[in-house]
Amino acid sequence: MTYARKYQISLEDTPFYHVMTRCVRRAFLCGKDQYTGKCYDHRRELISNRIKELAEVFNIDICSYAIMSNHYHIVLKVNSTENWSEKQVLTYWSSLCKPILLCQKYLAGAELSKAELDMVFIKTDEYRKRLMSISWFMKLLNEFIARSSNIEDEVTGHFWESRFKSQALLDERALLTCMAYVDLNPIRAAMAKTPEESDYTSIQERLSKKSSDLLNLGFGDNDIDFTLADYIDLVDSTGRLIVAGKKGFIDENLPPILERLGVEGITWIDELNQFKSKGKLAIGTFEKLKLYFNNIKAKIKLDIGFVPALE
Repeated sequence: MTYARKYQISLEDTPFYHVMTRCVRRAFLCGKDQYTGKCYDHRRELISNRIKELAEVFNIDICSYAIMSNHYHIVLKVNSTENWSEKQVLTYWSSLCKPILLCQKYLAGAELSKAELDMVFIKTDEYRKRLMSISWFMKLLNEFIARSSNIEDEVTGHFWESRFKSQALLDERALLTCMAYVDLNPIRAAMAKTPEESDYTSIQERLSKKSSDLLNLGFGDNDIDFTLADYIDLVDSTGRLIVAGKKGFIDENLPPILERLGVEGITWIDELNQFKSKGKLAIGTFEKLKLYFNNIKAKIKLDIGFVPALE
């Protein structure tokens, strides 16, 4: 069963999500178009910068990303904006979109009546929710890319085949597996031979910033104090398994991190392949998946009074 977007993204279950968007038909996002011979490599930096600009405004962290030829992947962490002040919310939102006139007056320090202030606070709560919304994040990212690309190509119409696809990452193992999958996309596509040569990926960016030794990703009430060195070993070793065609075999040179996660090489590759499967709304342990789908069903029941079958 297909669930509406508002049910798929359940922050009560996890703040971590894998999102992906693909170009419509044969349109190229970046790289060289084999059909026309035109090169779009210059768009990579534009897209990378836009992702980071939005992450500075939204209370959303970028865990990993990869910009490919006709699609891109991002692993996101959504943080709460509940402790942001009204002025903080309006200031951030104003850097992206123009708020209503009353909110602009409030920011400028104008005197407002109680009724006007009530309206300001109502709209501020709306903007507050948007600043921790994956849907709004992706809307402002994809609209920017589509408009820029259509202007460059001198065409109109749809640039993306759909809004975006999302997967909930319900536990630490699902998060780390998905991050590695995203970082290894250029290697799997034979666009790069090593992580350090994988342009416009988070793994390349992390390798260039040697001052940071932790991934510093929070998961619920616990922090994942997973060292950057271990994560690099994880990505590098997993990449060698895939590129060398060793799927289904356990590499004797696998790093200790796989043993600490309690994962064998075969299982790890199988789990990596989950992220390219269509229709998988969430990745995690059976217990986490059951809780996630039960929460989705509860939300649907509140809205429409119908309880769908658990998949």
